[in-house]
Amino acid sequence: SRELFVLTYGALVAQLCKDYEKDEDVNSCLDRMGYGIGVRLIDDFLARSAVKKCRSYSETADMIAQVAFKMYLGVTPSVSCSSAAGNEFSLILDKNPLVDFVEELPAERASLCYCNLLCGVIRGALEMVHLAAEVTFLQDRLKGDAVTEIGITFLRKADDRKHKKN
Repeated sequence: SRELFVLTYGALVAQLCKDYEKDEDVNSCLDRMGYGIGVRLIDDFLARSAVKKCRSYSETADMIAQVAFKMYLGVTPSVSCSSAAGNEFSLILDKNPLVDFVEELPAERASLCYCNLLCGVIRGALEMVHLAAEVTFLQDRLKGDAVTEIGITFLRKADDRKHKKN
């Protein structure tokens, strides 16, 4: 459930900070964990949401914000397109439930991307529907930014890799 995930997420990040000296290693681990979650979560999302296939990157970004975030985290980020090519989007979160119990990052963990798990989840889920993307935090309220912003850059359609039977 969403509540259990939010309550235990801080303990997960704290344990990773104990296990890894460098913030970059923690960030990488959170991304890998999120990727694994996203790969598995997409089936649940598609089954529960009954959404149709998106026809554009814009529709996909809107689906992530309006359906997926709402369904799993109870928030709806705003979406903005930040490129003329129409392949770069920002999800701007007014409220991030993963940081409900976090005041600020410790000074010695200034480069920690506390919610990097979300980037991995989005990237993993998109890959499972054949969309390669880079997903990164562009701004973070925990680091003193005015908003929390996740950037999604769609790279290309991933190959379908359908194998012909002999």
